Amino acid sequence: MANQSTQEVIEELKKLLSEKGDLGCEVQGKIERLIAELKWPGPVGPHFVDPVVKRIFDGFNRFKTCNFDKNPELFAELAKGQHPKFLVFACSDSRVSPSHILDFQPGEAFMARNIANMVPAFDKVRYSGVGAIIEYAVGSLEVRNILVIGHSKCGGIRRLMTHPEDGSNEFDFIDDWVRIGLSAKKKVLSENPNLSLDEQCELCEKESVRNSARNLWSYPYVKKAVLDGNLKLWGGYYDFVHGKFEILEDAQALPVVPF
Repeated sequence: MANQSTQEVIEELKKLLSEKGDLGCEVQGKIERLIAELKWPGPVGPHFVDPVVKRIFDGFNRFKTCNFDKNPELFAELAKGQHPKFLVFACSDSRVSPSHILDFQPGEAFMARNIANMVPAFDKVRYSGVGAIIEYAVGSLEVRNILVIGHSKCGGIRRLMTHPEDGSNEFDFIDDWVRIGLSAKKKVLSENPNLSLDEQCELCEKESVRNSARNLWSYPYVKKAVLDGNLKLWGGYYDFVHGKFEILEDAQALPVVPF
């Protein structure tokens, strides 16, 4: 390869990928990464490529090699439009990605992630971002399920539980946002005043999911779709400490059969 041009090397590597379909994801990924580095405008290699950029392209190349390239029919269909069966509300916490913990595939779930996976009540003045997600998912995409997922060790819930409620705000946005779950906090404190903060937070992580499920009812298109039998509301809880996932059946808006 010493006397070959960079483009010639790239073409040979591409040929190797196309002719050898049994190299395995790891080997194919390494070849894809090498091709990407050779295409890089300017100096290449681990001493020149920014490590953040390298991580981004390494991740994409693994996805392309092990997923995109192996499922051409799926992605060809997705190019025509999306028809997700789920709208999922999950926390922005980096440890609880729904696509990983529930193995959602591209096109299967419309995602909404925020601090403490909260759903505010219908309000045309505030929280328009959340309202737009719900309106589009239910009205245009016609999702059949809305799933709100709470999780263990949630920092947003802990902030809610420790907020002094004296009108003071330490943060510009967080304190106002987590107050969406204030009724959940009050319920936990009134029913379990003697528990430790950690125990109260765990209870509130689940109670806040129930609160969000109740708030979903305030959206007219959600209420109509549920009453017409076209939509089901679900509450879930992911305990990443012990590797457990549960459906909170008392968070369901109507009696339904668990999936």
